[in-house]
Amino acid sequence: MRYYIADCHFFHEIQLHHMDCRGFDSVEEMNEYMIRQWNEKVRPRDEVVILGDLSWGSAEETNDLLQRLNGILYLIRGNHDRFGSSPKYDSSRFVWIKPYAEIHDNNRKVVLCHYPIMCYNGQYHEHTDHHGETYMLYGHVHDSQDQRLIERFQEITLASRLTYEDGRERSIPSRMINCFCKYSDYKPLSLDEWIECDRERRKNRPFCPEGLKDLYIP
Repeated sequence: MRYYIADCHFFHEIQLHHMDCRGFDSVEEMNEYMIRQWNEKVRPRDEVVILGDLSWGSAEETNDLLQRLNGILYLIRGNHDRFGSSPKYDSSRFVWIKPYAEIHDNNRKVVLCHYPIMCYNGQYHEHTDHHGETYMLYGHVHDSQDQRLIERFQEITLASRLTYEDGRERSIPSRMINCFCKYSDYKPLSLDEWIECDRERRKNRPFCPEGLKDLYIP
């Protein structure tokens, strides 16, 4: 099984009471909760793609953390992954570390970047059975005003019409999903689980635009 998650920010104290307001009493409590949530979900042979900002800790702290996390790990580098610049950092826990990647997940293309990409490669790929579609998975913006602006952009995109070569007119696809760890209660999720999580989150948001509530419903 392959899972995805973004913006864990292990060791980052500011996330407790500012920005994310995660509500833990200490960094240690937050770290232990996230490790427990991760390992309850991920088995040792599962794959986990981390979409940036894994850890605010030192290289030594992050090395120890990585040994405690289950799974075969891949890292899309985030702007706060400062541990990676230290000579004491051991990168061997990751299969690869990249700023951007494109992979396939159950016949669907997945574009991976820490930063949201509004017009992503493969955006217009679409099939009636919902396989062969392309999804853009990102992090960086957490649950901020920037995320609200992205949702507004998606609403505008979905309301726009495009005439294809076969003469059919359809809305422009926009399958962007923010894999912010707090949305999943700090558990890595599969692509299908993120699709469902994103759909339910949009449904439950006050004043959610109608076009976004059913964005991923076949």
